[in-house]
Amino acid sequence: EILSEATSSGPAQVDPRGKHPKESEVGIAYPFSTDQFLLETYRNPWGEMRFGKILEDLDALAGNIAFNHVQGNAMIVTAGVDRIRVRRRPEIGADQYLSGKVTWIGSSSMEIRMKISTCEDCSDEWLEAYFTFVTLDPETKRAIKITPLIPETDEERVHFELGAVKAQAKKVARKNKIQIGRPLSEESLKIDSRAAKLLEEAGTLLRMPSLADPHTILMDQTAQSNAMVAQPQARNLHDRIFGGFLMRRAFELAFATCYMFGGDKPRFLEVDDISFDKPVDVGDLLVFKSRVLYTMPEGGNLGSYVDKHEGFPLVNVEVECWVTCPESKRAEVSNHFYFTFALPAKDTCRRVLPANIDQARRMAQRM
Repeated sequence: EILSEATSSGPAQVDPRGKHPKESEVGIAYPFSTDQFLLETYRNPWGEMRFGKILEDLDALAGNIAFNHVQGNAMIVTAGVDRIRVRRRPEIGADQYLSGKVTWIGSSSMEIRMKISTCEDCSDEWLEAYFTFVTLDPETKRAIKITPLIPETDEERVHFELGAVKAQAKKVARKNKIQIGRPLSEESLKIDSRAAKLLEEAGTLLRMPSLADPHTILMDQTAQSNAMVAQPQARNLHDRIFGGFLMRRAFELAFATCYMFGGDKPRFLEVDDISFDKPVDVGDLLVFKSRVLYTMPEGGNLGSYVDKHEGFPLVNVEVECWVTCPESKRAEVSNHFYFTFALPAKDTCRRVLPANIDQARRMAQRM
C-alpha cells in the first residue's frame, strides 16, 4: 500500500532562500496495538516484525519526503542507501512511528535520514537509515539544481556536515571504481593477498572434498535464486519499479538463504550500503540470485549501534538483482544487496570458501 500520495506539477521549484529540514519532515504511525489487520500485515510466522516490509516502507516514505522538498515535476530517483542497522528488536504488538526529513543537500542530490521509534516524540529509535536521492530533468534525464537546505539546530548542523563528508567519500569511491585497470594501491594489494590465502585454504575442499574439513563449504553450494516479472502495482510516479520493492524481495531471499544455510531461523542485524545502478521498468523479468559470501562462525563485532550479537555466528548474504531480456539474450545487474544475520547456534555455521579467484577477491573485499 502506498504510504501517501506524492504529487508534482510544473518545473522543479528552486527557492534560493533555502528550506529548513523541518519543512520536509513527514511521519506515519503504525497503531499495531489497536489495528489487528495492520498487525497481521507486518507479522512474520514467528510473531516478529517483517523487516522486508519495513525496508519497503522506508524507501516509500523517503521518496515522499524528497518530493516535499523539491516539488515541481522533477524526476527523483533513489541513488543509494547507507547501512541500515537494527539497534534492538521491536515488540510487534507495540505502536511504532516511522519518520524522516532531509538532512543534507548537494547541487542535485539530497540525503534523507529515516528513523523508527515507538511514538512521534519518543527518542527510543530502534532503526536508522540514510537514503540518497538524485533529482533529474524528466525530459533530458540530466541532474538539475534543487533548493538548498538551511539547518537550524545543533543536531541538524551535525547531520548536514556528516552528509557532506559522506557525499565526498562516495564521489572519491566512484572515481576510483571507474579507473582503467586495477590500481596497485596498498589496499588492493592487501585484498589480493587475502584472496590468495582464501583460495589456498579452499584447495582441499576443491580437489579432495571427502578429506576436507566438514565445517567448510564452497560458496556456490549456498546459492539460491528466484525470478519474477515486475508488475505495475510496484511502480513509482515515473513508471519505474521503486527501490523499496526490490529491497523487500532481496531481503526475503537473503533471509531464506541464511535459513537454509544455517539450519535455524536467523536474526537480521543490518543491511550494508545499497547502490541502484540500473533502473527497473514495469514488465522487466527480474532474477534474484543469492549466496552466502562469508561467515564468522565465532562471532564478530558490528558495533554498539547494532542489536546484541556478540558471541553469535554471523552470516553475510549477497543478493544480486538481474534485469534480464530473453528476447535479446541480455542480462544486466541492477542492484547488489548485502545483509548480515546472526545464527542462534555455532554448530550449524560452516566456514564458506571460494571456488575461484573472482569469488576469493569478492570475499576479501567485503570481509
